[in-house]
Amino acid sequence: MTDLTDLGASALARMIAAGETSAAEVMQAHLDRIGAVNGQVNAIVSLGDPDTLMAEARAADQAPRKGWLHGLPLAVKDLQLTAGIRSTMGSPIFADHVPEKDGMLSHRLRAEGAILIGKTNVPEYGLGSQSSNPVFGATATPYDLSRTSGGSSGGAASALAARMLPVADGSDMMGSLRNPAAFCNVYGMRPSYGLVPKDPEGDSFLHQLSTDGPMARNVEDLARLLETLARPDPRLPHGRAWEPFAEDLDRDPRGLRIGWLGDWGGAFPMEPGILETCRSALEIMADLGCIVEEVAPPFDASALWQSWITLRSWAVATNLSVHHADPRRRDLLKPEAVWETERGLALSAMEVHRASVTRSAWFSRAAELFGSYDVLVLPTAQIWPFDKNVLWPKAIGAAEMDTYHRWMEVVVPASLIGLPAISVPAGFGTDGPGAGLPMGMQLIGPRGADRALLRLAQAWHHATDWPAVRPPAL
Repeated sequence: MTDLTDLGASALARMIAAGETSAAEVMQAHLDRIGAVNGQVNAIVSLGDPDTLMAEARAADQAPRKGWLHGLPLAVKDLQLTAGIRSTMGSPIFADHVPEKDGMLSHRLRAEGAILIGKTNVPEYGLGSQSSNPVFGATATPYDLSRTSGGSSGGAASALAARMLPVADGSDMMGSLRNPAAFCNVYGMRPSYGLVPKDPEGDSFLHQLSTDGPMARNVEDLARLLETLARPDPRLPHGRAWEPFAEDLDRDPRGLRIGWLGDWGGAFPMEPGILETCRSALEIMADLGCIVEEVAPPFDASALWQSWITLRSWAVATNLSVHHADPRRRDLLKPEAVWETERGLALSAMEVHRASVTRSAWFSRAAELFGSYDVLVLPTAQIWPFDKNVLWPKAIGAAEMDTYHRWMEVVVPASLIGLPAISVPAGFGTDGPGAGLPMGMQLIGPRGADRALLRLAQAWHHATDWPAVRPPAL
C-alpha cells in the first residue's frame, strides 16, 4: 500500500474529496513522518502542538470543503507572517515574534482549506542560499545529511523531498525557489514578476526582484498551488492575468526550440559534473522532440552582475535599514546582512538608474532571443550541495567568490528581468564532488509564459519523475 506521505497534494485532495482517506489520516501520517525524520534534516520549525493539529484535521473532516487544499497539512516559509505561529525570518530580532494576523500568502492557503502546521526554515532574512540561522540552525538536504538544502526556501525543499509536506510555498529573489529545488530533487518555480501579488504594504512600484511561488514533487501540484497564489489583487501594480495553470497540462513538446546557455561562455564557473549532468538531461529533451541548440553568451555577464548587485543591495537596504539604524538590533544582524544594507544605503540615485538601464537593455536582448527560442536553459546551480556548516562557498574551483552570493550568479539572468523559470530535477552526479547528489536545470521563458513552461515541465516529469525514481534514503 502506498504511504500517504508519498502522495502529492493533488492526489491527496482527490482522495479526501472521494472519501478514500480523511484529513485526520493524512495529518497523522505527516506528523508521524515529521517525528521520524525532521530531527535529521531540520526543515520544519515552530511545529504546532500535535493534538491541536489533529483536532483541526478532524474538524476539517466534518466541515464543508473550502478549496482544493482542504484538510492538507502545510508549513509556510518562515519569511511569511502566520497568525498564531512564530514567524522569525531566521533572525534573533524576531525569535519570539507571533503575528496576530496572516500575511497574504498564508491567508490564501488557509482560504483554500490548508491546515498550517508550522514554518519551513530559512537563512536569516532570506539572505544567502544556505538555510542556516542562529534561531534554528542549518537545514540539510535529505540526500546527504551533512550538506545544505540550499536556500532561502531550503526548509520547504527539504521537507518536500523528505515527504513531510505534500506541497510547499517559497520565495525567490536570487534563486531561492530554484537552488533548493535542485539541491533536494524537487520542482521550484519562480513565476513571472507580478503574477503572484505581495502584501500591499510599503512601496509597490520600485523593487521588482523578489516573488513568491510554488514548490512540489510533481508539476500538477506546482501548477495548482500557483493558481492559489496568483489571484490578482487590484491594490497592486505590475499584476498579470490569472490563468487555469493546472488545466490541459499534458501537451506534446515536439518542435519546441530550446536554447542551451551552459556556463555563459565560461563566465559562470561550474563544479565538475554539473554541465555534464544538464547536457545528459537535454538529451532527454531532444528525445521528447524538442530542438536543442547551444546559444552563445547573449549579454555581458559582468554588466548583468553589476546591475544585479546594485538593485539587490538597494532592495535589501530598504528592508533592513530600520534594524541597521538601531545599534542594539544591528548587533544581531549577520555580517552579510550588515554588508548588504550598508552597500545599499551608500548608493546614489544615478547608480540605481544606471543599473536599471542595464536591466532594460538585457530585457530587450532577451526578447530578441525568445524570437528564436521558446525556452532558454541554464543549470540551476554552479556548485553541488555543500557542507551545511559552511555559510557560503568561498571558491568554485580556482575562481574565488568576492561576495556571499556570487556563487549563485547563474540565476541572475532570469531574476534581473522578472522572467518565469522552473527548476526541474536534472539527475544526479555520477562521480567527483557531485557523486550521488541531485542537480537541477532552469527552464526560462519570456514574461507571461508561465503556463507554457509548466506544460514543458509536465512532459519532462512524465519522462523522468526524478523525485519518485530517486527518493532520499531516510
